[in-house]
Amino acid sequence: MFSLALKNLLHYKGRTVVTFALTFLSSLLFIVYVAFMDGWHEHMLKSSLDVYNNALHVYKKGYREEGGYDYLIENVKSVDAVLRATPGIKAYAPRLESFALLSTEKDSAGAMVVGIEAEKERLLSKAAASLHAGRYLEDNDTDAIYLGVELAHRLKVKPGDVVALIGTATDYSFAADNFKVVGTFKTGLFEFDASLAFVNKAYDDTLMMSANMASYVVASVDDLDRLDGVVSDLRKRLASDLEAVPWSTLMHAQVEAMGVDSVFGYISMGVFFVVIFFVIMIFSFLNIVGRTRELGMLRAIGLSPRDVTKLLMLEMLLLATGAVALSIAVGAPIAWYYELHPIVIQGIAEAYKEYGIVNDQIPMRFNVFTILWNGGVVFALNVLAVIYPIAVANRNTPIEAMQHV
Repeated sequence: MFSLALKNLLHYKGRTVVTFALTFLSSLLFIVYVAFMDGWHEHMLKSSLDVYNNALHVYKKGYREEGGYDYLIENVKSVDAVLRATPGIKAYAPRLESFALLSTEKDSAGAMVVGIEAEKERLLSKAAASLHAGRYLEDNDTDAIYLGVELAHRLKVKPGDVVALIGTATDYSFAADNFKVVGTFKTGLFEFDASLAFVNKAYDDTLMMSANMASYVVASVDDLDRLDGVVSDLRKRLASDLEAVPWSTLMHAQVEAMGVDSVFGYISMGVFFVVIFFVIMIFSFLNIVGRTRELGMLRAIGLSPRDVTKLLMLEMLLLATGAVALSIAVGAPIAWYYELHPIVIQGIAEAYKEYGIVNDQIPMRFNVFTILWNGGVVFALNVLAVIYPIAVANRNTPIEAMQHV
């Protein structure tokens, strides 16, 4: 049966080539499209995490809902000890966020002033890597401030200028000081660059009366795919009034946006596959109907309808296997290459900056399981597409088939 199926494929070269090409191109397109879509989503996520949020935050319960100084972590050292002892935690640092008014002789603007440990923050955000002018903060800085470029533009200041900070300390007393602008940063996220300023936490603690206190502690992990296990372990170790919150909760809106985008992407691919399925089925139907007399002859010399079914199914299996295997062999290196060397589309970061995209690179995602699954879907569609044509071909008796015109 195998040799007969192979001879039929070689005999009907035109039909074989067209069916093979259709299967190959549809499978290759699916593999590349999904790699592109998954890579795009992963890039959006990584960009957003790297800019500021990172993998997880440790809060005092109620801070995310209510905010303010009433829900500060009041013993950062104890959290530090827990994080240090938790497997999977890569880096961590406390942050103290407070709203303040920044003023110069020319203008004023409200801002979120974040007290950070400068060197630790290098490992957790793009604050240092996004340097635009001047320099980044250092651990021994005192009255130094590091501004978002849009915020600096609103205040009409540059590195070397002085801004006055007026705010409220953690004990609700009045807090004010003059800060020297040491540098500006530009992440590409307008709201972030227009509203955020960083200061050295050690000095900020003296101003805000916040020694050993923090709004939250931010942490990164060794493997983002194992984040759920790290968070679960961390929650068991933390005090009862603290909570560990993963990025998926912190960035709930963006996660939903990516989910919606994925749904529309798969709907588009679903429509594409419906079209491909019917094209293959119609083409297979015409091929099999065109071979009605041949199939009638085979029935007449002793082949049963089951044998004919096996023969036609085997022909499709050989074609689909070869075409899908070739598409995987071509598509996998494409996904791998563009994961290492992302496509660059000028202006994409500007168009999608509200989603956290900070550069114009669009990588693909190379995942062996996903690629094999994508090829398997196309393979299954090809097999399903010949079921109806085979059923139609087997309706005729051998005599009726041989008399078919």
